[in-house]
Amino acid sequence: MKKSLLALALMGAFSSAAFAQSSVTIYGTLDAGITKTTNTANTAIQEAKRDNNRLGFRGVEDLGSGLKALFHLEIRFEPDTGTIEGVNRPLFQGQSRVGLQGGFGTIRAGRALTSLQETSTQFEPWSGMPNQAGFQTDIMVSGYRTSLSGSGSDPFGQAGNSGNRFSNAIWYNTPVFNGFQLNVNIGSKENNGLPTAIVGRGTVAAPQYPVGSLAGAYPYSVSATYMAPGTAPQWAIYAGTERNATEVKWHSVGAYFRPMPELKLMANYGKQDLGHIMAANDGITAWMLGANYTYGPGMFRVGYGQKDPDGQLKTKQFSVGYEYNLSPRTYLYLDLSQKKLPLTAASTSDVNQNHYALGIHHNF
Repeated sequence: MKKSLLALALMGAFSSAAFAQSSVTIYGTLDAGITKTTNTANTAIQEAKRDNNRLGFRGVEDLGSGLKALFHLEIRFEPDTGTIEGVNRPLFQGQSRVGLQGGFGTIRAGRALTSLQETSTQFEPWSGMPNQAGFQTDIMVSGYRTSLSGSGSDPFGQAGNSGNRFSNAIWYNTPVFNGFQLNVNIGSKENNGLPTAIVGRGTVAAPQYPVGSLAGAYPYSVSATYMAPGTAPQWAIYAGTERNATEVKWHSVGAYFRPMPELKLMANYGKQDLGHIMAANDGITAWMLGANYTYGPGMFRVGYGQKDPDGQLKTKQFSVGYEYNLSPRTYLYLDLSQKKLPLTAASTSDVNQNHYALGIHHNF
């Protein structure tokens, strides 16, 4: 009798736990294609992707009294080989966060895009997809992720790791008040140690940040957004600032406007401040104009932008793309881009990189 009562009690406990879990969602993206880019180390036609390939899990548990528990895990992989994305990248490269949500807003801890990086993707014509035709990984962020040693959100991360995320960090998002929201993100100094030296204001023999260094500032990222009322806001603006562990700063503002439901116009401006690690030529400015236009089952993407580092030649990029929806979850795409850029920081002349890509994108 006692065993039966114990079994019933355990079943009841597990049933309550199961019913308390409001939802768990499994989702993902598969993107594969072919690409060719001129004036690069490899100009042959090769396999490529327009978007990250991901497998994700997210869940919400109702804790009662308006309080919810959240979790979000996202794995990145390469569909052509089935391997995890990147040699040195973590298993949950996309994000791994857990937190609480209520009337106070949302607070989460773990690893993910910084607050400003996440916000800015809504104001870029390729929606932040990390492909060569898009602007998010270079022009949009004023070269913050790609230009110089020590830049990027995570300069102390493993070599080859993503440069636009914080690990060992906390995120806070306020509730939306009449279209306005504030997003704050603070990282810790806990990391794997600097994989390569950053000379900065030091010398090659005595770099400012030597290999394995854990020194540096606490990184932070802040963004504020305002979106006009409506399910598809007619216009929106954002402003934000970020500082990484080597005290390199990135500031960004932008806006979009929908003059009609089919057309979305975008503009943004950014500035990178490398004064803490460079004695001269310590600024980079960038701007971009872009648009998305939906016509029937397809959508056109177009953008033009420039990046202007102090003491170096400008980078200029023009891109166009088209995607044709075969279903609500699957589309074919074509991207064409021309980028005029110096091959090295000391170059006195620039070259044209022509980029062509064709592929298929599927969400599940």
